[in-house]
Amino acid sequence: MISIKTVLRKKKLLTGKYPIFLRITMNRKSIFFRTPYTAFENEWDANQGMFTVKANNHLHKNRLLFKFMDRATSVITELEQEKGYYTLEEVEGALRLETNPNSKLLYPFWEEIIAEQRLAGRTGNARVHAEVLTSVKRFRNGKELTFFQITPEFLEKYEVWLRSRGGTGGGIGVKMRCIRALFNTAIRRGLVKDNLYPFRVYKVSKHKSNGVKRAISIEDIHKIAGFDLSEHPTLIDYRNYFVFSFFTRGMNFADMMTLEWNDIVDDKIYYVRSKTKSKFQIKILPPAQKIIDFYRAQNRGTKYVFPILLQDKMTFSHLENRKRKMLKRYNNRLKEIGEVCEITKPLSSYVARHSYANCLKQKGIATDIISESLGHQNLAITQAYLKELDNTLVDEAMEVLL
Repeated sequence: MISIKTVLRKKKLLTGKYPIFLRITMNRKSIFFRTPYTAFENEWDANQGMFTVKANNHLHKNRLLFKFMDRATSVITELEQEKGYYTLEEVEGALRLETNPNSKLLYPFWEEIIAEQRLAGRTGNARVHAEVLTSVKRFRNGKELTFFQITPEFLEKYEVWLRSRGGTGGGIGVKMRCIRALFNTAIRRGLVKDNLYPFRVYKVSKHKSNGVKRAISIEDIHKIAGFDLSEHPTLIDYRNYFVFSFFTRGMNFADMMTLEWNDIVDDKIYYVRSKTKSKFQIKILPPAQKIIDFYRAQNRGTKYVFPILLQDKMTFSHLENRKRKMLKRYNNRLKEIGEVCEITKPLSSYVARHSYANCLKQKGIATDIISESLGHQNLAITQAYLKELDNTLVDEAMEVLL
């Protein structure tokens, strides 16, 4: 049995009045929540738990006290409906969360999530969240923000603001997905109610990337792998990264950067993809083995396979700075490699991954196998992925019309 009542606590304040608390009792144990009100003893009816006529604005104050009790009753009812059984400690936690305005502030929670991601080694996610948080603060001119204010209208205005500053569909989509992920985490942790979720109305899926996925042929891959770069020694490492990525199921740059010698066992590579946390076990094909042997012979003394991270112990910020710097350099060098090897399509770090998927598609490999090899979470992602790639097979099929 649980009871709720407003009471006058017998601890006199300097004003001579006593503080008024909301008392919740269950199994002969009580918890207390302080209200904004105080009263002299003759202003308080202990039996009724309310102000007497001797108190100023007693009707207004009593109405607000009843609201406190209604809120507590609602919290208890929700616990009863959700769990059936609950403890006094759960009532206290739920009510404090419900009544504490600071628990609904967006920025402190967001910063907490970023810190958790950094601690878990999810440096890419942490960086994106930090960038989006900065963007939202600029949109708000630094004003505080609560979860209650994240409405479909707020998201639409934020979208307009981003577009006015040159934002593209893909970039805006990244930011909206970031906010959606934050909101989902807040709901899972009981910080906000599910009925506040704004993404039932505001659809993130409408934001499509403006970039076109590009892939090159297997012949071009072999051309790049076998091209004599003796006159261009500064391009050798970057050619190796590109070829290695292709022959390891499109391993992305962040994962190549942190690939360790301990991840290579016999003829297999074992690693966890930083973006999705999917576990991979990849058979080492001869072109990838040749590259591994090339770097093993250098015996640089670090735990990393590639000369991207030059020391073992690096802080989060150093890792992020190094990745951004080297990824930019990698993409610039790939453009040079494309020119030297006379590849007509522009090369980038993701062309290796796109080409891997597209080459399997053109070889007739089933989509579900391609999906598993890429580490996609479901087949629909792979189908959409392949749909944006090279349409050579479709073009050839159309020639029957001639």
